[in-house]
Amino acid sequence: MTLAALPTMSGVDWLRAVAAGDLPGPPVLVTIGIETFTVVGEGRVELTLIPGEHHLNPIGTMHGGVIATLLDTVAACSVHTTLDQGIAYTSLDLSTRFIRPVTVATGRIRAEGSVMSRGSRTATAEARLFDARDRLLAHATSTCLVCPLATPPA
Repeated sequence: MTLAALPTMSGVDWLRAVAAGDLPGPPVLVTIGIETFTVVGEGRVELTLIPGEHHLNPIGTMHGGVIATLLDTVAACSVHTTLDQGIAYTSLDLSTRFIRPVTVATGRIRAEGSVMSRGSRTATAEARLFDARDRLLAHATSTCLVCPLATPPA
């Protein structure tokens, strides 16, 4: 039902429906363990996650790929909030910087994404990851290609 609703709603309305629980979230949210979108506004989103052992690399810190996925998700979803019905996006790049280690002891983390610039063909967004004490853990910038929503095969 989540994917079926995409062509019928604007990006911000679709994400608000996911945040409200009216639509199930994308499967990646479940796979990574993202709790929910806590903020969905025009050009801005936030989500939270509690680090677990399944997120850790062999040295006991959150795997950089998980952190990059969180940052990519909020950056791209912030772009999604600016899109009209029938318009989609795809990430063209993601530049990530890791500032502090994230462990299970870090507790709940918050990822914030916001649109920096939105054109007719591309959009740029930034993303930041914080701990409960509002310390910056990682940040990223991303460029997304804005394009018509592809029709899924029947």
